[in-house]
Amino acid sequence: MAHILTIGGSPSTPSRSAGVLEHARAYLNERGLQTSNLSVRDLDSEELLCGKFNGPTMLKAKEIVASADGIIIGTPVYKAAYTGVLKAFLDLLPQSALANKAVLPVATGGTLAHMLAIDYALKPVLSNLGATHVLTGVYLLDQHLELTNDQDIWFTSHEAEERLTAGLDSLIEVFANRSERV
Repeated sequence: MAHILTIGGSPSTPSRSAGVLEHARAYLNERGLQTSNLSVRDLDSEELLCGKFNGPTMLKAKEIVASADGIIIGTPVYKAAYTGVLKAFLDLLPQSALANKAVLPVATGGTLAHMLAIDYALKPVLSNLGATHVLTGVYLLDQHLELTNDQDIWFTSHEAEERLTAGLDSLIEVFANRSERV
């Protein structure tokens, strides 16, 4: 069974991006995939900001990333780029941290003007980290996402939910194709 890790890049809580990742994990679990979550805001801030590659929380985070077959990276978009805390985390990963992994980037933002942040800011870094297969990213407008009181995501746009589902299905398909070849 494939293990999919979601990496939450939002520095804040509550977070629409975190809610989207929770929704994604539930969707994948219902389809027989094992999931887990890593939120960069929960990592030691001194390790992140001071570049402590071998700090205890970074070592554990690297192990978690290494154990995943696939990764969904979720981030809000600020000023046409993914978050700084996510950048700090990705910078501390080994050069081949995403080798042999399929990666689905998911971003949330306030305007369509930031939609290309996935392609121009995030995807090059993921490829540089050795991601074998970077899937077509999913960009969701904040106005199409509402957080419930218990931090679950509610889609106010059926089209937005369908785009996320299509992205998740493409990730599932990667692993279905891999198991057919074995």
